[in-house]
Amino acid sequence: MATKKRSSAAASSSKYGLAPWLGIAALVLLIDQLTKITIVRLFSYGEWHPVTAFFNLVLVYNKGAAFSFLSSESGWQRHLFTAIGIAAAVFIIFLLKRHAGQRMFCAALALILGGAIGNVVDRVAYGHVIDFLDFYVGNWHWPAFNVADSAICVGAVLFIIDELRRVNK
Repeated sequence: MATKKRSSAAASSSKYGLAPWLGIAALVLLIDQLTKITIVRLFSYGEWHPVTAFFNLVLVYNKGAAFSFLSSESGWQRHLFTAIGIAAAVFIIFLLKRHAGQRMFCAALALILGGAIGNVVDRVAYGHVIDFLDFYVGNWHWPAFNVADSAICVGAVLFIIDELRRVNK
């Protein structure tokens, strides 16, 4: 009886499994929610405190998506962005299971997963996302964001780096 050799990707997949990647996502979610709870307890809406010459802590709410996209709509966007976040999470878990041995790819997806779930939790619990990190130069402020948003951005950068490395091989 002949046995087939498992591909190295399949062998790596079984070696690592989903646990480390879901653990990273859970850690992102935990840090995100703890920081948001802390800010909500310490700040009133719109209150800000300078930390450095280019960074404030501030409590603001975002009913829209990135850069407050659709935030002025009547409320339907909450359900749309919640559904998109849940669908993304399900798809990311599928990808993590399928490619569990690809470290950078999965680390990127895990960060994105944790961030997406963190913002979905906010939308379900409060009807908006809690933002509190305010970076600025002079009088120009980037839109406020949170730990979940940061994890999504770092995950996207890692995803691009991983893809560029793969293409250059």
